[in-house]
Amino acid sequence: MGDDDDRLRAVVSLAQAMAAAQNPRETWRAAALGAGSALAGSFSALSVWERELGRLKVLVNVGELADGEDEFPEDETYPVHQFPEITEFLHEKWAGGGQPNAWVETAAGPSEPTAGYCHQRVAALRRRGRSCCVVAPIVLRGRAWGELYVARPAGAPVFDPADADFATVLASVVAAGIAQTERLEEVRKLAFTDPLTGLANRRAVDIRLDEAIEEHRATGATVSLVVCDLNGLKKVNDTLGHATGDRLLERFGSVLSLCGAMLPGALAARLGGDEFCLLSVGPTADEVIHASTELCIRAAELDLGEGVACGVASTGDPIGPLRSARRLFRLADAAQYSAKATRSPKPVVAGRDGAVIRLADTPQSRTDRRRFRGTRP
Repeated sequence: MGDDDDRLRAVVSLAQAMAAAQNPRETWRAAALGAGSALAGSFSALSVWERELGRLKVLVNVGELADGEDEFPEDETYPVHQFPEITEFLHEKWAGGGQPNAWVETAAGPSEPTAGYCHQRVAALRRRGRSCCVVAPIVLRGRAWGELYVARPAGAPVFDPADADFATVLASVVAAGIAQTERLEEVRKLAFTDPLTGLANRRAVDIRLDEAIEEHRATGATVSLVVCDLNGLKKVNDTLGHATGDRLLERFGSVLSLCGAMLPGALAARLGGDEFCLLSVGPTADEVIHASTELCIRAAELDLGEGVACGVASTGDPIGPLRSARRLFRLADAAQYSAKATRSPKPVVAGRDGAVIRLADTPQSRTDRRRFRGTRP
């Protein structure tokens, strides 16, 4: 770019674009686009270092894409042993008090490794018809997070040291934006996740159920709700302690997640206390009942607790008019109470049990439901 004012405006623009992003993908894309524009590049990418897998994973590619490059690639990864600067530069030179400065590679550079450095990027530039690239490490909380990569096409001016210095500044802005996004994602996760089991919480279920009912009205998609009450939790808490009770909740949560995976896209959640649910959109009522039956079998095999009472309500069954999400929840809830009352080893299905539908459609208190269960209030 031109003078310092232009670069300052580019930095501000990059920061604003990342701040306006609503999710990680938008953040990654804004980072790559902003950096590419600021450095007059034709292509730019953002990658993360997956330490546990020893590889650099490309998150986003923008600009003039070459064959085999996708905007949001599913599996574009590179083993870091081919790019030792990712590990060696960011640690060895950093440890001595240096800074994670950007560097430039050109298609005219040496194709053979020199001084322990593998020039894989040189081969990639040539293969994709690009003249040069500038690579800037991204650092979060004092650790290497990944890299920002910007390239220019064949025939374009090669990046100079001033460009590399500017890329280092841009990488710092990108790092700040990514850190903010990660904090927001963590807050969102906490807001919609049960901290003990890691499943969704009641708030997440309420939102997804409202969306599911709207989808059902618009497209006729089958919406099913499975409500579960974990039997014997109070006894475990009273005799073995709450730590053991928590372990039972965690184990059942894992079983619920496993059985929920039988229903593509299903949401597994803990509603609170010993109550859990599965919310499914798409699979048939019979498929949901099959998964629920498996859930009952696996819950009965746990070495703690006394199995689970399970109720199912699905728009795929004759349950009458569905005016709101609340009615589907009442139906599944009533079916679960029926299962509790009869100590059923299998799920009770609202649409296949007239007594359950009558119970759900009759205004009543929790005491009434306890009476229906045959237990003392």
